[in-house]
Amino acid sequence: MADEIELTIVTMGFRAADPDRLLSVLAKYVVVSRGEPGCRNIDLCASVTTPGRFTIIEKWDSPEHQRAHFDAPHMVEMAQSCNGLLAEPPDIDLLEGISAHDLR
Repeated sequence: MADEIELTIVTMGFRAADPDRLLSVLAKYVVVSRGEPGCRNIDLCASVTTPGRFTIIEKWDSPEHQRAHFDAPHMVEMAQSCNGLLAEPPDIDLLEGISAHDLR
């Protein structure tokens, strides 16, 4: 289909040992990442049911844009800044957008 939207979707889940400091690190990462080439959207969400659990949802134009983003300096900075702020390793998943919709 010529007008079909191809998306690469990434989710990153974080359980905070220090929620306030982690939120600051993740918020900075999201704002900076939104300006990267191929970024369709990045959202930072906080769990309503589990305090201290945060999820980042990213949509990219292509797998190439997403891979370039994961090698970007501010991605590395975010990962290093999470040191000591997490209760457990982050849960990172790469999703196929079977019925994903993008308004862009």
